[in-house]
This record gives sequence, C-alpha cells and structure tokens, in this order.
Amino acid sequence: MILKICGITNQEDADAAAEGGANAIGFNFYPSSPRFIAPERAAGIFTPPGMRRVGVFVNEPRTHVETLARVAALHVAQLHGSEQFADYPAGSAVWKAVRVTENFDLSQFEECPAEALLLDGPASGEPFDWGMLPAAPRPQRIILAGGLDASNVARAIALVHPWGVDACSRIECAPGKKDHDKMTAFLEAARAALGA
Repeated sequence: MILKICGITNQEDADAAAEGGANAIGFNFYPSSPRFIAPERAAGIFTPPGMRRVGVFVNEPRTHVETLARVAALHVAQLHGSEQFADYPAGSAVWKAVRVTENFDLSQFEECPAEALLLDGPASGEPFDWGMLPAAPRPQRIILAGGLDASNVARAIALVHPWGVDACSRIECAPGKKDHDKMTAFLEAARAALGA
C-alpha cells in the first residue's frame, strides 16, 4: 500500500512524513503551483531507503521529465496532462493522474501502461464520489487523491480498496508547508484502515 504525502518543499516535512509512516513523497515541478519546488532543491531533500520519490509533472515533454527525474533522483513520474502512452518517460515508473468527474469511465484506461492510476478530485483539494468506482475488475492499481485527510481516509479505503492514498492540501498549514499533526493523523488513520 502506498501512503503518499504530496507537495513536499522542505526537509522538515519530508522527515515528518517518513516518521509518520509515509512510504512515498511528492515533489511538484509545475511552475504555476504554490507547492512548486526546483528539481535541484528536491534533489537535496534526503529520503530514507524504501521511500518512493515522486515527481508531479503537467504537460511536460518526455525528455524534460526524464532529465528532471535524473536530477531529483525520482522513482516515479506522476503525469497530469494530455500525454499519450508513447510520451511516457523511460527510466521511471509512471502514475497517470486523472481528475474524476461525473461521467468518468475507468474502462478507458484498459490499455494504459502506467504502474497506477492516481484518481484525483474534480478540483484541487476536493474529493470525488468514491462509490462511483467499480469494485472490479480494474485495469490498474488505484491511488486515491483529492481532499483526503484523517476524517475521511478510512471511508475512502473501505469503499475503494485502493493500492494507495495521497494527501496534500488538507494536511497543510499553508501551501507547501505541512501541518505535522494533521499529516500524522492522516497516516495513522490510513494505516488503521488497512489493518497495518
């Protein structure tokens, strides 16, 4: 199970995520994001062995993603955009991010070669209706994102049985700065829901 904290911009938050039990952290390389971090700065943030380093990209060319993945020592490229399967970068796992709206159809991703689909809410920090997802079969592993925190992650896990969960804006005290109490509570609630 992936327990991911996204929007990491500093070592203190990365350390707190690791101490709380996260096994993946996300660095946002979208320049317009309030959580943007330069790849060179992300490279300097230490993560313990076993922690997956995920880069968030929005409509970036494949070669640029591959370069930044090397610079920031990424394990995963999380792609938010209109890229085609042939545009997926080499050298990293891919998590394809998709905003879930009312007419979302999971079956359209049957041929997607990504390691996982990251299903996000219709807008930043907003959950979607988890009950609309089919229980099975699913074309890929599912990572749930969008509006998750300690108050709702157990219900999300119970409904969807995802491979992973991802929290960001609802566990912050300011964009790019995590509230360590909220982050720890989210991770504890997720682990408890998984029986871990």
